[in-house]
Amino acid sequence: MIVGARPRGRRVPGGGRSRRSRAAAGLAVAGLLAGTGLVAGELDSPVFGLAQGPFANDPACGRLADRYPDRLGGATRDRVSFAGLAVWGHGTVELRCGVNPAAPTTDACVSVDGVDWVWREAAGDGRKKLVTYGRNPAVEVSVSDSVARLDAVLVDLSHLVAPIREGAKCLAVAPL
Repeated sequence: MIVGARPRGRRVPGGGRSRRSRAAAGLAVAGLLAGTGLVAGELDSPVFGLAQGPFANDPACGRLADRYPDRLGGATRDRVSFAGLAVWGHGTVELRCGVNPAAPTTDACVSVDGVDWVWREAAGDGRKKLVTYGRNPAVEVSVSDSVARLDAVLVDLSHLVAPIREGAKCLAVAPL
């Protein structure tokens, strides 16, 4: 027998892990499980991958947030706690208030109930993207192709956005 070694199968009193190391291991496992739950919840969040605009804390965005409709495009508004963001239908419609205003452009522009919207190049993700033109802070909306009535969504959003002061208008307006 090697000196200092204990025989197999026999527990030495006070041997093995200390109470402190067992408690630390238990806390580490609990922390890992809690962290996994938080990450899984965040990945399932309707705003996962959606960034706030640089001016999301503008007071106009706060006033807009107070008036977000409960339903839009047939979808219910999701619970979101980030300034300047609103989501309906678990990402079917996404709104970001406080994005950079659109510069003069030759991109297609539509006017809906007095609010001008500039079409943005789609990222190939099956969404239509528009940003208000001539309003500061600007509002960007991204609508899934699964929304059948984009016109109704834009009417509702135009009424929402209209109180933001208009500083410019599109020169050439395309039909919706």
